[in-house]
Amino acid sequence: MSTISPPSPLSEISLVAPPSRLSADDNGIILTAEQFDSIEEFDDEFNYELIHGVVIVTPFASLAERDPNEELGRLLRNYQDKHPGVLDKTVFEQYVRTPDTRRRADRVIWAGLGRTPDFQKDVPTIIVEFVSPSRRDQLRDYVFKRDEYLAVGVKEYWVIDRFRRTMTVFHSASSPDSPTVIAENDTYRPALLPGFELPLKALLKVADDWKQS
Repeated sequence: MSTISPPSPLSEISLVAPPSRLSADDNGIILTAEQFDSIEEFDDEFNYELIHGVVIVTPFASLAERDPNEELGRLLRNYQDKHPGVLDKTVFEQYVRTPDTRRRADRVIWAGLGRTPDFQKDVPTIIVEFVSPSRRDQLRDYVFKRDEYLAVGVKEYWVIDRFRRTMTVFHSASSPDSPTVIAENDTYRPALLPGFELPLKALLKVADDWKQS
């Protein structure tokens, strides 16, 4: 199995022509957003992001992250069928664009547009991330992504954490230091999706199922 090499210090990397295909070996190279967007071939064993001009290669999400993400997608699509005209689209593993960054969000939700979103121009209404185990990943999900997503106009950012057994909701209309925290046995009812109910315990159970595998 391929491994990911640590990125080199920026002082040791020069901006060169972009590779025609991204792989784990490209972790740490410098690209512009336009160069990153132009690459169409990838080693699909890994995920690729552009973070402030630097390519970051990470392992594919675990089953304990992918399965509850699929369950959330099922709940959202059921809601979409029963409440037409509110939720426009929801997709998983979607890039969120800023001038020099391409974050790969676990799930994005567009609501209130009344049409199919333009994924390159329309900022998602809600972004969802499922927390990974490492401390670095948790810092990224709770702090770095929060700041970036809210800065580009995301209205709500949901952080679903199977380790803390919580879901933290950051709102664009309030301080990032004052999020709404949903406990395991609680149900979240977002004002942006009237009538939608998200029982956190159900999502955590889907993740927990993979502890036995």
